Amino acid sequence: MHDINALKELLKEPKEVMITTHHKPDADALGSSLGLAGYLKKKGHRVTVITPSDYPNFLAWMHGNEDVLVYSDKNDALVRRIISESQVIFCLDFSALSRINEMGEYIRQAEGKKVLVDHHLEPENFADLDYSNSAAAATAELVYDLIKAMGDADMIDTQIGECLYAGIMTDTGSFRHPSTSKNVHLIIADLLHIGVNTSNIHRLIYDSSSELRLRFLGYALKDKLVVLREYNTAYFAITAEELKAYDSKTGDTEGLVNFALSIEGIVFAAIIIDRSQAIKMSFRSVGNFSVNEFARQHFSGGGHRNAAGGISYESLDATVAKFESLLPLYKNELLSSNN
Repeated sequence: MHDINALKELLKEPKEVMITTHHKPDADALGSSLGLAGYLKKKGHRVTVITPSDYPNFLAWMHGNEDVLVYSDKNDALVRRIISESQVIFCLDFSALSRINEMGEYIRQAEGKKVLVDHHLEPENFADLDYSNSAAAATAELVYDLIKAMGDADMIDTQIGECLYAGIMTDTGSFRHPSTSKNVHLIIADLLHIGVNTSNIHRLIYDSSSELRLRFLGYALKDKLVVLREYNTAYFAITAEELKAYDSKTGDTEGLVNFALSIEGIVFAAIIIDRSQAIKMSFRSVGNFSVNEFARQHFSGGGHRNAAGGISYESLDATVAKFESLLPLYKNELLSSNN
C-alpha cells in the first residue's frame, strides 16, 4: 500500500467520513464501500455511504445496505451538506470524478481529504491520498489489503468479509479472469477462515433472477445477438422499448455481454444499450486486445484491458453503425489476438 502511514495519521481520531462509488454500482463497488464502512465504524468513525444512483436488488443483502443514501434530485441539498461536512471522503472503484455524475464536482470542491481506492487504469489526479493499483483484481481486494496494512485484519468480521468476498468473486468472474492472483486466493482463504459462506453469496448474486429477466435473456440471445466472424466480434444492441417490454430493472442486463464473449473464437464482445439519456456500452475481450484503449479512443470511456465501458450521445442505430465501422481498423489485432 502506498504511504499507509499517511492514512493511519488521517484516521487516528474519529472523523466524519463519507464513502462513495461509481454510477450504477456493481458488487465490487458496493461491497468494497460497505466493507470499508463496516471497518471504519468499528474504529469509531461516523460513516455515510452515498451512491450516485440506484443498484441491483440482488445486492441488497449486504450488511449496511439499509443505511446507504442513494443520490437523487430530491436529496441533492442533503448530499451536498454531507459532502461539505465530511472530513474524509473515500472514492472507491472509479478512476475519474465524472463517473459519479453531479456528485463529482461537489467532491472536487469539498475541503475534506479525498482518498482514492481503485483498480482501474489511468486514474484522474484528484485525490490527496491514492491507493489505486490496476494490477488488483477488485477494489474489494484493495480494501482488504488496506485494512490489513493498517494492522486491523482481526477487525474483519463475517459481515465485512461477506461484502468484500462479493466484490472479489464478481470482479474475477468467479475466479476465472487472469487477474485472479495468489493474493486473491489467500484473501479468500482468510475469509473462509472467519466463516464467510461463499456458496450462499454466489446464490444471492447469481441465482436471484426474476422470471422476466430470464425471458429477456432468452430473447436477447435468440434475436439480438450479432456475430461478426470476420472480426472475431459479437455484440448485442438493446433498445429502450425492449427494456421496457421486459420491465428491465437495474442489473438485469449485467453479464449479458459475457454470453457473447463465450462463443468459440470470439475475442471482442459488446453490449450497446439505449438508456434514453445516452447510449451505454460495455466491452469485454480475451487475450491482448485492449477494450480500455478502444473505449477511451472512441466512446469517452475506459476501464481495464479486458473489461471497459463507454458512452455515446448519438442514436442507438448511429452508435451501432459507428461501432461496426471501427472494426476494420482493428481487424489485424482481432484476428491475431491471443485468445
